Amino acid sequence: MPHNPTLVTLARWMAGEFDNREQAIADSVWFVHLRLWQRPVPLFREDSLTLFAEQANVINPDQPYRQRLIRLMQTNASQAPLQAQYYAFKDPSAVKGAGLKPDVLNTITLEQIEFLPGCLLQITPQFGGDRFIAQPMPDCQCFFSYQGNKAQVQLGFAASPDTFESYDKGIDIVTQKATWGAVLGPYRYTKRQDFAAELAIDGESQ
Repeated sequence: MPHNPTLVTLARWMAGEFDNREQAIADSVWFVHLRLWQRPVPLFREDSLTLFAEQANVINPDQPYRQRLIRLMQTNASQAPLQAQYYAFKDPSAVKGAGLKPDVLNTITLEQIEFLPGCLLQITPQFGGDRFIAQPMPDCQCFFSYQGNKAQVQLGFAASPDTFESYDKGIDIVTQKATWGAVLGPYRYTKRQDFAAELAIDGESQ
């Protein structure tokens, strides 16, 4: 079925290689210089557009982490027609570094990923369609397993044609205070390389 044009626009803006060089230089005390990859994956293509995401400290570019999938969906929910559902990898090491290896992404199967209940965002276009804001759905809390332990994260992002802001924060399950990530504000990334051409849209192959 044809993909929603608004959803396609969002996916095109999000697909790319990013870094926050300017932010890290201006405020190196609070913001690490990171590279972020968000690359299209041919999963759920019948009704969604899905991106593989991972990031790395520029000091250790060969040690990327936080591998995840972001499934962008058009739904029938009147209050939140655009949503983003997150998935984890059962074995992150199997896809480590795939942000630079699109051939690896083309082999990912549903058996390799894990649905994350509560890791769901509602997406709202803003400023005449020049920006999208993604925030947690009401009453949703996002938990996942990390090194055998239960962890919590508060997700969120903002996307524009050439920039991406990450509001992701690690949350202490006991105190509910932010412990890592966008504690003092979003990580502000600039797109350095565009991967939009890799999107499979309306049944087209990558």
